Amino acid sequence: MAETMISLDEIWTLREQIPMIDARSEGEFAQSHIPGAFNLPILNDSERTEVGTLYKQKGPEEAILKGFELVGPRFHLIQKEALSKFPGKKIIVYCWRGGMRSQILSWLLSMAGFEIFRLKGGYKTYRNFTFKEVRKDLRFLVLGGKTGVGKTQLLKTLAQRGEQVLDLEGLANHRGSSFGSIGLPPQPSVEQFENLLAEMIRRLDSTQPVWVENESRKIGRVILPDRFFEQMLQSPFIDIQKTEEERIEHIAEEYAQLPKSDLIQAVKRLQKRLGGLRTQEAIAAIESEDHASWIRNLLIYYDKTYDFDLERHQEEKTKHLDLSHLSIENQIHQLLQAKNQLYGN
Repeated sequence: MAETMISLDEIWTLREQIPMIDARSEGEFAQSHIPGAFNLPILNDSERTEVGTLYKQKGPEEAILKGFELVGPRFHLIQKEALSKFPGKKIIVYCWRGGMRSQILSWLLSMAGFEIFRLKGGYKTYRNFTFKEVRKDLRFLVLGGKTGVGKTQLLKTLAQRGEQVLDLEGLANHRGSSFGSIGLPPQPSVEQFENLLAEMIRRLDSTQPVWVENESRKIGRVILPDRFFEQMLQSPFIDIQKTEEERIEHIAEEYAQLPKSDLIQAVKRLQKRLGGLRTQEAIAAIESEDHASWIRNLLIYYDKTYDFDLERHQEEKTKHLDLSHLSIENQIHQLLQAKNQLYGN
């Protein structure tokens, strides 16, 4: 069957109907890809390196011949895998620039009866879009507060109420502290994080406020885009305040059930900042399951860090909001009132 060339604008709707195949090597795919795509490499990592070296040394003709020599014996295996995974025989394909690898895959699967939609410009076109998308102007409303005030829970509830929310920690697979990666999947690469973030931003109304949790530039190993982070620092900021008892209770609910060994390793990563004595006290409290003690111990460090972070935000754009002992309904009501005040709606 003939292939159809499609633009990036066309892919948004089409990919909801049919699967998408990334023809690049497994290493390229692992580094970043269009979310939702499956990997079916034409050349694997070592083969791609070999062909690329030959291209530089002897030119395109030698490289193309070597590429077919390497992948030719696997043509039938690629067809069988595609037939097994995509019995509907209708797919989107792309490679890095929309060139040789996706052309070969398109031809190969067309011979097996597939209807092919090939992305013009390939992954590079998509990546150019996502790079710009995460750096465009947005109207942020930054939700801050010391560790344990329940910012993530508030953001989830706001999203359920129809508010525009970007869950940065959810996209990064990290809670933003030394304890942040415990029990979560591996973090995406910086590039893949930007892709995931761009996919969320694309669905937003950029004329309306977007709730986002206060973060440092780095969330674990993920780095926020420069312009995105600058806008967070310049945007209206809501400083949530709750009692220490409420904060300790909230942290215990989230972390107390995690493996002791993981909690202890997280404390040890903070040893230089906590000091030896406080570190040993926290570890002993974890081992004896005295959760209030080790949490209170660590809050001394995290509270100082937050106080320093708070200074980066403009005081005239900051609203301090005490939500102590309020129901979740009343907390959300207070936040929505604050949004209206800060954005003059």
